[in-house]
Amino acid sequence: MSSSAAIRPVRMADAGAIQAIYAPPVENTTISFETTIPSVAEMESRIRAHQETYPYLVAERQGVVVGYAYAGSHRTREAYRHSVDVSVYVAGTARGSGLGKALYQALLGKLAQANFHAAFAGIALPNPASEALHRSVGFEPVGIYREVGFKFGTWHDVRWWQRLLTGPVAPGRD
Repeated sequence: MSSSAAIRPVRMADAGAIQAIYAPPVENTTISFETTIPSVAEMESRIRAHQETYPYLVAERQGVVVGYAYAGSHRTREAYRHSVDVSVYVAGTARGSGLGKALYQALLGKLAQANFHAAFAGIALPNPASEALHRSVGFEPVGIYREVGFKFGTWHDVRWWQRLLTGPVAPGRD
């Protein structure tokens, strides 16, 4: 299957489709460390909170949302304001089609245009498909948090990945 899809900014009307894509990873995997599926109203709230400052994109095929990617705050301290955490989720029917890579490329481009400096992604281990995706868009592993998440009765490690988006910060920008 081809990655061809229309990638566009999220709309509030996409919250139901986003929730449907996100529900299986929450319910059945350690891809997400959430243990309860967020409601559509909660997804609307998250969209609203992210899109004020950060890009939030969806991918559509034939008018159906089949994936999404977004950025958010890396940490709350002011010195971290040039760094973001990023995530991408693709519907089960669209996995392996290159859609995750297309979403990430679009998201990372928007982040660079907005002068964010570094993007970070955490991947619960093991997850070779996600690690391959992140490598394919220029992320490098920077460390592992051992036994940081507890889900399904066991501890899980998270490998953190980083990609620099821009050059050094200009004088006076800090």
